[in-house]
Amino acid sequence: MRALCSFLILLAAPAAAENSRPAAPAYVHADQPAQDVRYPGVMTLDVDATNVAQRILRVRQVIPVAAPGPLTLRYPEWLPGKHAPRGPIASLAGLAIRADGKPVAWRRDPRDVYAFTVDVPQGASSLDVNFDYLSPTETNQGRVSVTPEMLNLQWETVALYPAGHYTRQIRVRPSVTLPAGWQGVAALDGLSRSGDTLRYGETDFETLVDSPMFAGRNYKAWDLGHSVRLNVFADRPGDLAATAAQIEAHRRMVDQTVKLFGSRHYDRYEFLFALSTELGGIGLEHHRSSENALPRTYFTDWANTASMRSLLPHEFVHSWNGKFRRGADLWTPDYRTPMQNSLLWVYEGQTSYWDFVLAARSGLMPKDVVLGEIAAYAANYRLQPGRAWKPLLDTTNDPVTNARRPLAFRTWQRSEDYYNEGALIWLEADMLIREKSGGRKSLDDFARGFFGVRDGDWGTLTYTLDDVAAALNAVAPHDWAAFLKTRVDEIAKPPLGGIEKSGYRLVFKETPNPYQVSNDARSRTTDLSHSVGITVSASGIISNVVWDGPMFREGVTTATRIVAVNGREFNEADFRSTISTAKDGKSPIELLVKEGPRYRTIRLAYSGGLRYPHLERVGSGPTPLDRVLEPLR
Repeated sequence: MRALCSFLILLAAPAAAENSRPAAPAYVHADQPAQDVRYPGVMTLDVDATNVAQRILRVRQVIPVAAPGPLTLRYPEWLPGKHAPRGPIASLAGLAIRADGKPVAWRRDPRDVYAFTVDVPQGASSLDVNFDYLSPTETNQGRVSVTPEMLNLQWETVALYPAGHYTRQIRVRPSVTLPAGWQGVAALDGLSRSGDTLRYGETDFETLVDSPMFAGRNYKAWDLGHSVRLNVFADRPGDLAATAAQIEAHRRMVDQTVKLFGSRHYDRYEFLFALSTELGGIGLEHHRSSENALPRTYFTDWANTASMRSLLPHEFVHSWNGKFRRGADLWTPDYRTPMQNSLLWVYEGQTSYWDFVLAARSGLMPKDVVLGEIAAYAANYRLQPGRAWKPLLDTTNDPVTNARRPLAFRTWQRSEDYYNEGALIWLEADMLIREKSGGRKSLDDFARGFFGVRDGDWGTLTYTLDDVAAALNAVAPHDWAAFLKTRVDEIAKPPLGGIEKSGYRLVFKETPNPYQVSNDARSRTTDLSHSVGITVSASGIISNVVWDGPMFREGVTTATRIVAVNGREFNEADFRSTISTAKDGKSPIELLVKEGPRYRTIRLAYSGGLRYPHLERVGSGPTPLDRVLEPLR
């Protein structure tokens, strides 16, 4: 009995002891929230960009200091236009800080890795800061921004800034040294050139970050009117061979945009445009410039590049929508403060609407290509099952949660749909305004009244959802708040009301529309989303699988490779032909697929034929959508 009691006591002993329970340590941020107070002195920032072979940018900064003691220097984290914490801090290397020639130790905040704190020595008037920016050499490291032929210099990647101040209150004098003989363009003032070093006048850090540079050895520029210049940098001189008609289409695009808004929020505007197979693609907006990169064939294969040509109008429109006018929760005083993206369906969505409208009005894109683009958007969102659980509003968080990484099942997960679905919402708003006003008013009137105010103002004027609804109501009375909230905040059907009111209807045919032909050629894929439910490359690699589509139900995932179709080696034309033939319900679709090291055979149960979206006119005569796409006089 005594032995049994001792045994029971031993069993109970661990339960009686209290488990370890740590307490959260106190944490104080390395710096305090930014204040709208001038930082004393003027920084200098000198970038040596001559080592393009190794993609290494060498940076020297001189940062004035007013007093001894702790000072936090920050690397830009939350970046305008990217709507997310994308500052490439992993590419910063070799950081060394000195005062009066003596090393000054720095400490990175482990909870805020963009913050570096130093103790400024007694008597020091400035800090010398040196580091290297190691630009990606391969795409698996990030976007390639430096090649042996050209450079996309984004100042936020090559600068630290003193914390605690609005970035507009920090003054800086920048310079960059380029490889011998290169030309460089940035929308900065006060340029002077000495040899291959370009020096700019004093500006504020916010404007500097908003004024990137493109530079290269093969360069040509065209005046597009309205104080706008097209600056093109190319891999090879022959890529710059634009025809007079091509440049004239770009001039009309600029003219139509200025007519739309009736104002300008720049003194001059620089399109920075790279034509390259090496430099990473980009479309990024700024007040007085934009960063754009497309394939080399933009001019030289004009007939097959139509689907690319909404990029420049998109970025140009952002000078009004996104840079001048911006959602109140998106604007931040510095690059530490997190951005909130709840109004990106205005910022990006309405811009996506205007990009194809302006491309059509100017002739930059043929009308049939634009109609095909609208059809593709509508069909894709009608197909998309992800809207059953994720409202459009939540996709505005995608820049933060996903950062444009590839997705396993995009149609179920959704990805930044505020762009193209947003465009469909604004198409519907335009059609509704035209209907309610008897054709006297349109979304053009909203654009002029909302984005076109304060001509010449390059600042930022913020807005809320209520402001948007009120501005729409001033154009055409309606319950716009409910209209927008239903389509943005709630789980809802795809916004196809604009097409229903446009004088067109969405139909499916066996041949791709002109937009899809161009887009497939550009991406080197075949989009079969509306038939077997995949997108596949010329080599048979599947890049997208429609959730609950025919191929999904066969257990297929992205990165699966189709090796053979009905016993013959895969090629896109034969695969399309096989899908079409299977409409009779008797002809098989047998696929040999490779998934990693494994092969298996799929007998695909599908007999719906090829299906591609098109917009088909309803009735005769000009339609409301035709009027939208007509040039302004």
